[in-house]
Amino acid sequence: MIEIVVLSGKGGTGKTSLTGAFAHLSSNRVVCDLDVDAPDLHLLLDPSTISAQEFRSGHEAVIRPEICENCGECIERCRFEAILPAVPCPSVNPLKCEGCKVCVAFCPVNAVDFPEKLCGHWFVSKTRFGWMVHAQLLPAEENSGRLVALLRQQARELAKEKGFNMILSDGPPGIGCPVISSLSGTSLAVIVTEPTPSGRHDLERIAELCEHFKIPAGVIINKCDLHEGHTRHIESFCLEKGLKVLGALPHDTVVTHAMVAKQTVTEYSHNDFSDKVKQIWIRTKEMGEGLEKN
Repeated sequence: MIEIVVLSGKGGTGKTSLTGAFAHLSSNRVVCDLDVDAPDLHLLLDPSTISAQEFRSGHEAVIRPEICENCGECIERCRFEAILPAVPCPSVNPLKCEGCKVCVAFCPVNAVDFPEKLCGHWFVSKTRFGWMVHAQLLPAEENSGRLVALLRQQARELAKEKGFNMILSDGPPGIGCPVISSLSGTSLAVIVTEPTPSGRHDLERIAELCEHFKIPAGVIINKCDLHEGHTRHIESFCLEKGLKVLGALPHDTVVTHAMVAKQTVTEYSHNDFSDKVKQIWIRTKEMGEGLEKN
C-alpha cells in the first residue's frame, strides 16, 4: 500500500490546499488529516461523519470529596500548584495538572482517582471524494503524536477493508513529534516550500528529518515567482540532496477564491495553474508507485 504524506517545515505554505487538490485528482484511496492540533482539510472536503470515537490519553487527578479528609498532603506535594485549597476538599486545576500521580501515591486515605483523560475525538467520514479519517484535539491537549499514529492505523484498516491501494495524508507543520509520527514508515514525503529564506530553512529541516528516517521525498516549490533567486537556491539544494522537484507553482489568487468557495483549486478552475497541479500529482503518484514496486 502506498502512503503519501504532504509536509512542510512550517504552516501556511499551501500543503492543505495541495492535499485537497490531490484528493480530487486521485481515486481508490483514503484521505487522512494528520494535523490534529489545527485540522482544516475538512473545510475543503466538507465531510459527513460516519463514526466518531473518543481519544483518551494521559491521566488527570480527580479528588473524591466523600473520602477526602482535607489534610492538605496533596497540596503540599504537588510541584505544579495544580491543587488548590477548598471546602469540603481541595480542587484540581486540569490546566495545570501534569498527571505525575504524586497526589495519588501520597494520599493517606486513597481519595484521589487517576482516570484516563479525554483529549479529543477522531472520526471516519465520507466526503465528495470518498473516505476520510480525521481528528480534533481539545484545546491545550497533548499527545498529538499518539493520535497521529492512531489515525494512520485506522486509515490503513479502512483502506484494506475497501480494497484501496493508497493513503493520502495532510501532515502536521514543523518537525516535532506529530511530524515524526506521520513520517515513520510512510512510502513518500511530499515537501511543500516557498522561495524565501525561512522557506528554505524549513525545507532543510524537514529534508534532514526525512533523511534520518530514510523516507524518500519530493519537493513542490509554491509561489515560485516570489523570488527567482531563492527558487534557484532551493532547486540547487534539492539536486545536492537527491530530492526530486515534483514541480513549481506560481502565485495565483485562484487558490484563495477556491478556498472561499469551499472547493479544491482543481475543482474550482481549469486554468494553467490547475493544469500544473494536475501534472504535479501525476509525477507524485508515479514516484510513489515506483517506490512501492522497488
